[in-house]
Amino acid sequence: MSKRLLIWSIVMLLTISVWPIAVPAAHAVSQEEDEDVLLAANANSAILMDADTGTVIYEKKSHEKLPPASITKIMTMLLTMEAIDKGTLKLTDKVSTSEHASSMGGSQIFLEPGEEMTVDELLKGVAMASGNDASVALAEKVAGSEKAFIRMMNERAAELGMKDTHFKNCNGLPVENHYSSAYDIAVMSRELLKYPIITKYTGAYQDYLRQNTQKPFWLVNTNKLVRFYNGADGLKTGYTSEAKFCLAATAQRDGLRVIAVVLGEPNTKTRNSEVTAMFDYAFSQYTLLPIYKAGEVIGKVKVQKGQSSTLELAAARQLNVLVKKGAAPDSITHKLDVPEKLAAPVKKGQSIGKLIVYQDEKVIREFQLKSPNEIAKAGWWTLFKRSASHLFFVDS
Repeated sequence: MSKRLLIWSIVMLLTISVWPIAVPAAHAVSQEEDEDVLLAANANSAILMDADTGTVIYEKKSHEKLPPASITKIMTMLLTMEAIDKGTLKLTDKVSTSEHASSMGGSQIFLEPGEEMTVDELLKGVAMASGNDASVALAEKVAGSEKAFIRMMNERAAELGMKDTHFKNCNGLPVENHYSSAYDIAVMSRELLKYPIITKYTGAYQDYLRQNTQKPFWLVNTNKLVRFYNGADGLKTGYTSEAKFCLAATAQRDGLRVIAVVLGEPNTKTRNSEVTAMFDYAFSQYTLLPIYKAGEVIGKVKVQKGQSSTLELAAARQLNVLVKKGAAPDSITHKLDVPEKLAAPVKKGQSIGKLIVYQDEKVIREFQLKSPNEIAKAGWWTLFKRSASHLFFVDS
């Protein structure tokens, strides 16, 4: 072979397009809307959501902006858990109560100015007793001041796509221009549940603060469902005369975790019974179907001029879809929607494409796929060797 022909062949091999590897279709059961279902009849607003996929099972005026009362504290707990996850806060850290925190009225754990409690103890006070003073103490510890913390709350709400929400405080005490919606509350509840340890606090029915002191404080969870409903382990109650009786609740059975939110209920009995009915409906009618297990390869994409010529796409966690029980198993399919090729460099976490799940040709779920690692540009010698190996390979 002439030198000119060799160079021309290498150039052609470096620029050729490669089609992505096809992914076999999955089989599942179908999910259909049930127009005859009537839940949360007495609530001003409600939603029932699958915590894993974010699928809305049922909703009633779910985007109406309403006062959330102490359900606000879900965001306070979320920011606290995120600070712990980042390492900027520890459960064992001591928090000194400020004059401002101790001055909070309403539900409280009766913190005194200068009194110290750990983050762990304050989380108990927030989750179980709905302590307004404990919420402010945590806010000041996390952000330096309640004002700075409220700014963090609204920034996090925007990041989560909570378009119906605006926070003016960290505890839900009545104030103008403080509102949320059932949908947004479900969204931030779902985010909080990504930290499994939170149910240690929200799911406990009773505990003590200051147990070995002269002023022990017995905590009884304001959410009675954690005691009386099988699988319930959170999340937060709320009440003001304006908001009426509210609840963001979660329960888990047989691998399915659901979130139920009701706002504006007339009393606690109705609130609890209607959330119970929402849970019963979800667990009797729905189940999760796995599409890919964690670590399972979904597909591959060719990378042009990269140190690695192929990017392998694997499931970072188990990918599920919510389906109705008893539906036809062959009605769900999925396909991989990724580019034919990628040009190096590829950044870690870079959006590559998506896995689309269909039920009878209707899209029911999309999974965004990101690069699990970085692929840098390859040097000319690597490209030369790669091209030459293709050029001179002989199949024996």
